[in-house]
Amino acid sequence: MTVLDDYNSFVGTHWETGSVVNVLDHRGVKAPHTGEPYSEALLLGVSGGAVMGYFSFAYEGYDPQARILTRNTFDPWDTMLSRLGVVQDVQHTGSAARGVRNLVEALEAGHAPVVWADTFSLPYNALPSDESMWAMFPHVVFGYDESTNQAWLADRAPVPLSVSAQVLHAARARVKKDKFRVITLEPPLADKLASAVQLGIWDSIKLYTEGPPKGSKNSFGLRAYEWWAEQLTNPRARLAWEKVFPPGRKMLAGLASAYHDIIHFGKRADPADRGKFAHFLDEAAVILERSALAEVADHFRRAAEAWQALGLALLPDEVEPFGQYRRLADRSHALFAHQGAAATEMRRQIATEQEALLAAMEADFPLDTAAVQALREQIAVQVLAVRDIEAQAVTALKGAMA
Repeated sequence: MTVLDDYNSFVGTHWETGSVVNVLDHRGVKAPHTGEPYSEALLLGVSGGAVMGYFSFAYEGYDPQARILTRNTFDPWDTMLSRLGVVQDVQHTGSAARGVRNLVEALEAGHAPVVWADTFSLPYNALPSDESMWAMFPHVVFGYDESTNQAWLADRAPVPLSVSAQVLHAARARVKKDKFRVITLEPPLADKLASAVQLGIWDSIKLYTEGPPKGSKNSFGLRAYEWWAEQLTNPRARLAWEKVFPPGRKMLAGLASAYHDIIHFGKRADPADRGKFAHFLDEAAVILERSALAEVADHFRRAAEAWQALGLALLPDEVEPFGQYRRLADRSHALFAHQGAAATEMRRQIATEQEALLAAMEADFPLDTAAVQALREQIAVQVLAVRDIEAQAVTALKGAMA
C-alpha cells in the first residue's frame, strides 16, 4: 500500500487550479507576497482570469444544453504553470502496467501526482454512465493500493475521496491523448510571479473586449451577453431559445444547464468565479503595487451578486417546478461539498427526482406562451445587467493597468 500519510490538502474547488493549489499546499510551498500557501484565486488569475462565454448545443438523443464559461479555458493548465515557472515532470504511456507503475513510483517518492481521469467514470460524481460522454480533468492522487483495490483522490470536495483502483484505472484510460498521464510539479519561481499576474490580467481583458483565439466573437466577452440576450428574446435568431429550448423538457434542460455552469461547475459558493477573481485582484494589487486593482475587485464582487441574481432568474421559485429543480441541484452540490463520496447515493436519488421533473415538463408545462416570453425577457434583462456591471469592471481594470 502506498498512501501519503501527511496528505491533508483539499482546498481546491476547480480541476486545473484546484489540483495545483492542492499539490503546492501539500509540498508546503508559500507565496512570496503573503508567506501563506498559494491561493486558488491567484492561480485562476494567472491562468487567464474571469471571462464570459455563451454556447448552446443540441445533440440527437440528449437534452439541449446552454453552456456558460466563467473562466478562461484556453489551455489554463500549461498557461498557469509556464507563467509561474513550475517545472512539470510528465510521464505519459499507452501501457496500462507502466501507467500504474508511474503512479505508484511517484507516490513512493513522496509526491502527490496529478493524473487525468474521466469524471463520468468516477462514481462519486453521481453522473449517468454513457459511452458517448466523457470529460477528462486533472485529479490529485494521494494513495493507491492494488492489493485492496483502492485509490484515494483530492477532487474539489474538502474531504478525501476514494474509488476502487480498477475504477481509477478505467477513468484514466478513457481518452487516448490523456491516457495514463502522470505529472509531478516543482514549486513556482518567485521572480516570475509579477509577470504571470500581469499576463493573466491582460488575458482576461482581451477576452472581454477582443476576438477570442478561436471560436465566434459572439460567444465570448461582453458581446456574448448581448448575443445570449438576443437568442432569448428574438424568436427569429439563428439559435433562438424559441427553437433550441422550446417550452417543455428542453426549456427546463436549457435553464438548468446554464444555472449549473454559473453556480456549481467547479465552484463552491462563488457565482461565476467572480468572488475568486476579485480576491485575485486584491493579491495582484500587492504584487504589482497597483492599489487601483483593489478598487476594481469591488466591481467584480458586485458582478458576483448580479450573477447570483441571474441564477435565480433562470430557475425562479415563482415557477414551482423550476424552483424545485434548482433546490435539488443546490442540495446535491452541497452534499458533495460537505460529504464527498459518502453522499453519492443521496445525490443519485436527487438526480432521479430531477429526471422526473424534466419528464413531467412534456405533459404538464407550468407556463403558457405569454409567461414563457415574459420569463425569457426577464432573464435577458438580468443578463444585460451583468454585462453592464462587467463592462464597467473591465474599463476600470484596463485603467488600473495603464
